[in-house]
Amino acid sequence: MTPELATAPLYTLTSICLLGYTRSMESVFEIIAEPNRRAILSLLVSSQQSVGEIERQLGMPQPTVSKHLRVLREAGFVESTVDAQRRLYRLKPEPLQEVDAWLTPFRRFWSAHVDALERHLDHMDPLTPTKRRMRRRR
Repeated sequence: MTPELATAPLYTLTSICLLGYTRSMESVFEIIAEPNRRAILSLLVSSQQSVGEIERQLGMPQPTVSKHLRVLREAGFVESTVDAQRRLYRLKPEPLQEVDAWLTPFRRFWSAHVDALERHLDHMDPLTPTKRRMRRRR
């Protein structure tokens, strides 16, 4: 056996694929962790925007906006179309479904706690808005 083969991992192809995939793909959470990317996504929620419009609204230099849009586009968060001499970007919500799925148990947790807080406040103060609404319905 040659020295190179003796030190090679048993599953070289698997290691190459795993490392290559891990290095090239960022998780949804890593992508949205960057504040500038979240700001860009927030702008695109309401309407499609050009690089120039995003640049002006966020006060970021054009290369920075383009860099973040490239990351968002490669991850599938945004898509672009060409309109004359400008490129328009729009939000693609599908990748955010992973975040939504992850947040689901936390929503249930907070919802129960908020409901308990509302009941507690209603119990403490009989003139809270919830009790007033209930009195009007009767």
